Amino acid sequence: MEFTFYKYQGTGNDFVIIDNREEFFPKENIELVAKICDRRFGVGADGLLLLEKHPTADFKMVYFNSDGNLSSMCGNGGRCIAHFAKFLGIISEKTTFEAVDGLHEATVKNDWVSLKMNDVETINVSENYTFLNTGSPHHVEMVSQLADFDVFNNGSTIRNKIYGKEGANVNFVEQQDDAIFSVRTFERGVEDETLSCGTGVTAVAIAMFHIGKTTHNNITLKTPGGQLQVRFQKIDSQYKNVYLEGPATQVFKGFWK
Repeated sequence: MEFTFYKYQGTGNDFVIIDNREEFFPKENIELVAKICDRRFGVGADGLLLLEKHPTADFKMVYFNSDGNLSSMCGNGGRCIAHFAKFLGIISEKTTFEAVDGLHEATVKNDWVSLKMNDVETINVSENYTFLNTGSPHHVEMVSQLADFDVFNNGSTIRNKIYGKEGANVNFVEQQDDAIFSVRTFERGVEDETLSCGTGVTAVAIAMFHIGKTTHNNITLKTPGGQLQVRFQKIDSQYKNVYLEGPATQVFKGFWK
């Protein structure tokens, strides 16, 4: 099949995005999705996003991991698809769209996208790590000398041995300043380190506040692919008004044959 696609990246987390409002794309074809995302035999991406019609919201976001399987929420993907919706003329500056974990609001100003994430109610704190769900499940663990840390092997081991077949994303964190943290993430579904993970840095920001590593609720997260901001409010025992903010860029347009 032949179709037009767009390549996007948000702090190095890259995606193939397709306008699927006419519902032509065969979503059940796992092999096709995986081939498109393959960095040797396809376009190359951490995941594939479909923009589809929605009865009440501006659009619907459907997200596949690079292994071809439908996945949980992708924060950087959400920011990129909001930018894409503005490019298509579906929205102007503000939007409400539906993802797998419910409705999200976003604001697009040039290449800067602010995405409202879901509230976080449950946080499990263990001796060496914190676990929480920010649309996707995240293991957050502090380490020293993050730049030299073996993210692939340690992340793969934790993802499989602790969380089993379903798995979880694994974030390794090093504090740089009161409200600045460096983050590297091993993502399930990609089964490798990615240059950035939106739901991951959101989880890190909330986890660092929750365990007392920072008293700030507007936090800078430095990833290998760039810098993101996360802000939130703690109301009683819940984290609300959670926003993931950063750049989203259309890299190129292509034609799949």
